[in-house]
Amino acid sequence: MELKQKNEDADKLIQVVGVETEKVSREKATADEEEDKVAVIMLEVTQKQRACEEDLARAEPALTAAQAALNTLNKTNLTELKSFGSPPLAVSKVSAAVMALMAPGGKVPKDRSWKAAKVAMAKVDGFLDSLINFDKENIHENCLKAIRPYLQDPEFNPEFVATKSYAAAGLCSWVINIVRFYEVFCDVEPKRQALSKATSDLAAAQEKLAAVKAKVTHLNENLAKLTAKFEKATADKLKCQQEAEATAGTIALANRLVGGLASENVRWAEAVQNFKQQERKLCGDILLIAAFISYLGFFTKKYRQNLMDGTWRPYLSQLKVPIPVTPALDPLRMLTDDADVAAWQNEGLPADRVSVENATILTNCERWPLMVDPQLQGIKWIKNTYGEALRVTQIGQKGYLQIIEHALEAGNVVLIENLEESIDPVLGPLLGREVIKKGRFIKIGDKECEYNPTFRLILHTKLANPHYQPELQAQATLINFSVTRDGLEDQLLAAVVSMERPDLEQLKSDLTKQQNGFKITLKTLEDTLLSRLSSASGNFLGETALVENLEITKQTAAEVEEKVQEAKLTEVKINEAREHYRPAAARASLLYFIMNDLSKIHPMYQFSLKAFSVIFQKAVEKAPPAESLQERVTHLTDSITLSVYQYTTRGLFECDKLTYLAQLTFQILLMNQEVSAAELDFLLRSPVQTGVTSPVEFLSHQAWGGIKALSSMEEFYHLDRDIEGSAKSWKKFVESECPEKEKFPQEWKNKTAVQRLCMMRTMRPDRMTYAMRHFVEETLGSKYVVGRALDFATSFEESGPATPMFFILSPGVDPLKDVENQGKKLGYTCNNRNFHNVSLGQGQEVIAEAALDLAAKKGHWVILQNIHLVAKWLSTLEKKLEEHSQNSHPEFRVFMSAEPAPSPEGHIIPQGILESAIKITSEPPTGMHANLHKALDNFTQDTLDMCSRETEFKSILFALCYFHAVVAERRKFGPQGWNRSYPFTTGDLTISVNVLYNFLEANAKVPYDDLRYLFGEIMYGGHITDDWDRRLCKTYLEEFIKPEMLEGELSLAPGFPLPSNMDYNGYHQYVDAELPPESPYLYGLHPNAEIGFLTQTSEKLFRTVLELQPRDSQAGDGAGPTREEKVRALLEEILERVTDEFNLPELMARVEERTPYTAVAFQECERMNVLTREVQRSLRELDLGLKGELTMTSDMENIQSALYLDTVPEPWARRAYPSTAGLAVWFADLQLRIKELEAWVGDFAMPSTVWLTGFFNPQSFLTAIMQSMARKNEWPLDQMALQCDVTKKNREEFRSPPREGAYVYGLFMEGARWDAQAGIIAEAKLKDLTPPMPVVFIRAVPADKQDCRSVYPCPVYKTCQRGPTYVWTFNLKTKEKPSKWVLAGVALLLQI
Repeated sequence: MELKQKNEDADKLIQVVGVETEKVSREKATADEEEDKVAVIMLEVTQKQRACEEDLARAEPALTAAQAALNTLNKTNLTELKSFGSPPLAVSKVSAAVMALMAPGGKVPKDRSWKAAKVAMAKVDGFLDSLINFDKENIHENCLKAIRPYLQDPEFNPEFVATKSYAAAGLCSWVINIVRFYEVFCDVEPKRQALSKATSDLAAAQEKLAAVKAKVTHLNENLAKLTAKFEKATADKLKCQQEAEATAGTIALANRLVGGLASENVRWAEAVQNFKQQERKLCGDILLIAAFISYLGFFTKKYRQNLMDGTWRPYLSQLKVPIPVTPALDPLRMLTDDADVAAWQNEGLPADRVSVENATILTNCERWPLMVDPQLQGIKWIKNTYGEALRVTQIGQKGYLQIIEHALEAGNVVLIENLEESIDPVLGPLLGREVIKKGRFIKIGDKECEYNPTFRLILHTKLANPHYQPELQAQATLINFSVTRDGLEDQLLAAVVSMERPDLEQLKSDLTKQQNGFKITLKTLEDTLLSRLSSASGNFLGETALVENLEITKQTAAEVEEKVQEAKLTEVKINEAREHYRPAAARASLLYFIMNDLSKIHPMYQFSLKAFSVIFQKAVEKAPPAESLQERVTHLTDSITLSVYQYTTRGLFECDKLTYLAQLTFQILLMNQEVSAAELDFLLRSPVQTGVTSPVEFLSHQAWGGIKALSSMEEFYHLDRDIEGSAKSWKKFVESECPEKEKFPQEWKNKTAVQRLCMMRTMRPDRMTYAMRHFVEETLGSKYVVGRALDFATSFEESGPATPMFFILSPGVDPLKDVENQGKKLGYTCNNRNFHNVSLGQGQEVIAEAALDLAAKKGHWVILQNIHLVAKWLSTLEKKLEEHSQNSHPEFRVFMSAEPAPSPEGHIIPQGILESAIKITSEPPTGMHANLHKALDNFTQDTLDMCSRETEFKSILFALCYFHAVVAERRKFGPQGWNRSYPFTTGDLTISVNVLYNFLEANAKVPYDDLRYLFGEIMYGGHITDDWDRRLCKTYLEEFIKPEMLEGELSLAPGFPLPSNMDYNGYHQYVDAELPPESPYLYGLHPNAEIGFLTQTSEKLFRTVLELQPRDSQAGDGAGPTREEKVRALLEEILERVTDEFNLPELMARVEERTPYTAVAFQECERMNVLTREVQRSLRELDLGLKGELTMTSDMENIQSALYLDTVPEPWARRAYPSTAGLAVWFADLQLRIKELEAWVGDFAMPSTVWLTGFFNPQSFLTAIMQSMARKNEWPLDQMALQCDVTKKNREEFRSPPREGAYVYGLFMEGARWDAQAGIIAEAKLKDLTPPMPVVFIRAVPADKQDCRSVYPCPVYKTCQRGPTYVWTFNLKTKEKPSKWVLAGVALLLQI
């Protein structure tokens, strides 16, 4: 009923309101009309006002200038002006102008002279006030007329007047500007009056409008009252309706709210519980994360995990008061989120876990980050992240300190790249943040630079394993961006999957985005809901939005939960699918690290990860398709392996290719767990059990020592017994020509390939290079051992503006002909002016730079030859190549060549050049056959025909070609070939032939002696620096070039007579038909020389492969003790066994007479003390380093590495005697030497036989023999020589020393043997490389009484390295011509 009554009342009111509304509308129309009129007038007024203001603004500068002119005046300078007696004309004009302008009432005085002016200025203060208060808006017309002439005078300007008087200039400026102001002001006045009238019209119109508006307002008030009544009635009506509806709605909402909150309660209760747990563990978590950021950056993935999970967590839980930590705490979850990680990866950060950790540490660390980044992955990410805002510099770069100073003030980010191990001390305060003046400044050098808190410094080094000072490690957070096997595997897995299955990678990335989106949505909804609930007050059952939000949250949470479960399943499937490709990624990662380690063999072998990634990508594209996924992965793995092998080997020297292949094969087998680490270790080290005697004549004592060591391994039990028991079949096997192709006797033939290699290594080390080739072929396939080089065109296709080609030169080979030929095919020649060939040397750098700049712009080719000759320019070249690698012409190519440095220390080619380039080695042919043809190729038929004495010329020319081939190829036999290596070139041969032609044309008889002298001492001898090598060279020439050659009686080698008179092609055919197969006989050497050379080659191969083994290869995989444990055990053993020093003062006190022999003994003791002292010092230091009590230095690391690899540490070798032995044998030898020395200095009596090898300086002992004899017989020392008589006895048969001289033992003969029965040098026995000599009786005789008939002057060396280890020359009896032994390289060695 109430609702109905209220409806009627409302209807009546509607009619009344209608009438009133119409009235208001009429009056409002009138008011609007008036308002429009007012608006028009208003616009007019505004325009006039603006015009006035603009004109006044124009006048303003003049007024300001006048004011400024007045400001220059003061009492002092006006007084000074007034004091002028007769002022300059310009000044008097100014004073006259002022009087004219200021004339009161326009009565301009006629007298405006200086005198009158002075009267006017009499009272300076009054005069100044009259100027300041001058009525500038009302200047009389007369005054203006009077002043015009002055203003038109060109001298009436302040600058000119200022030269006469400063005060007058101010007055001049005031006059000009006051007049200028008045002129503008006059223009404004009419406008002002117009504005005033318009303003009064506006006021009248506005008054009229106000009256109309008041009337409208009154009507509106009446209407409002009525409307209010009407609205109240309507509201009452609505309220009744709403109250009825609200009651029903509230009941429904209450039901929904209760239902919604009931299910949320479970989630929130769990969340609250989790928060409470987190709160309890927050301190521990933060502590762990702080430690993670501060300390873990420099470690590898494995060490990071060990420290976090194996050391820190247990430590925190075992404290007296344990610090609780979240059990599965992942620092990345607290420090970053998936969105950040995705952004970093888009900016070029690798996709593996370690790289993400590194980026997290870098962005969160408080100290300056120092990135160790040899593969340049980190710096690429940093440069992409900061972009243009990053200031990049290098220490030592021009102006680098200014860059840092500016960045410090501006608060920029600075990247200092390519740091070395030492850092410029100028940066010390910056690195240590040593701020001054309340933290606002930092000192750089002498300069105090403002320190902006937003400044950030990032340090970067390319060094792979830098040793920084502890203080730098404290100032910076070291972050190890070096790519690891696992890290690279993850990156390559992502790469291979994105190429093979882009759908999977896309799905994975979409999933991550979707998951992130869900998390953000859910968090936003939850936050909104909680904030509404917490801010709701009183009865919140009316808040529908709150309830709806709750329901949406609940629904979304359910959806998210469902999607999360789905995503987890999908992710598992994706990861499973990706894992199928892991073998290919793992193989590729392994190949990169093997390739990267090659720089340890030769510094030229530098490869970049960037180049490797390109090879990897091409290999994946090249892999043949397959039916099944497993087969496809196998194809991928094979394709990647072969591509990387081909890419790598074309840049390796021939001698290193097998080393690389062996390492490749072993590492692949290790990764596939197809070889035992212990067996591989044996194969590489080949340990020998010392002090054993071989029971079978076909195996040496050393070989038997190896077999005994091998028999101690489980797989080889009873090998020694089997060899003894079946000696006949084993003898046949061991003595066969190619045992690697034969089957092992008995069940040993069923052993694995590596086990068979282990046995072969002990029995026939000389065949190991062949056995290794066979093993590689068996394991990887024949395509890896076929020695075909890639043709140049194939390699050229891979080059580009950013990928130059780098030729590693060898003597006698010109690889650049290939470049020229390829250039001709493609239209690049010098004639076309698009092919620039620069041979570098002094002053050529500028030409090279200009050629590079032009070529990069125009797309030309540039050859830079012999870049090793311009060491100082190489860093510039590196920068140039880097600069031109981007935005250059696509056809631009660079080809460089350089000789490798003779030693790693002399290597100068920058890493950047080598890494980015395709490296190609080119080596001369090997073997006599190839070398002899190559020597003949230097001549033509015309050369043979040019000499009038044809027979002599051709015979000697061919002999010279053979001689050239022999001396060049003899190098391969190592020190037995030549003591030192010499760069004999084809130039030596061609010049020798020119000399031959000239001498034959000029002489009637052939001057053999002159020719031999010129060839042996000048042409070839010019290279030779060792006297024994000179003797060898002369002997060859004496054998090859002598009168018998013309009688057809000369053989250049056994079975190879000198050919008769033939034409050019006839000689080539003669070589093919008659030259015996390659063997040491062709060089005058014994076949043992080849065995020795092959044995040394295989020893070097395995030693190198051992050094290339990954440092952590045996850590933690159950393969016995770790590297550190092995080193520590050996260290303790050596320290325990090394003896104390000799007490020299006590020994000296015991000696009655100082003979030459006692002097030698003291010298030896002194040198032994120096050596043992260094051994003990360095080992104790290393022991402290391994215990963590001392900081590990690079010297300590080198000693640790040497102990592990069984090599003699360099500081010991430097203080010791020359030796080629491994550490174990060297140390046993050292102990023997000490024992021998102790026995001698026990009573200083000459031993019955002296172990000549045991001396640091054997020369001193041999000289002592001469000295004691000279003193005894009073002979002059410089006219004495040593007589050397080889006895027929062994040392055990001597009981006492000789009366004069000494019996010495410990000598071995290389290249021949001593026939004790006949007492002469004899042909060596096959496979007996260094037979021992009987005891030698050495005594001193006058030089003229020395027996020099039928003797071979035999050099004595300390080791088989010969050369600098020369000791003496012993004359040994021989029936053969001495030249035979010279060519055979016969020498005596003190150690083998």
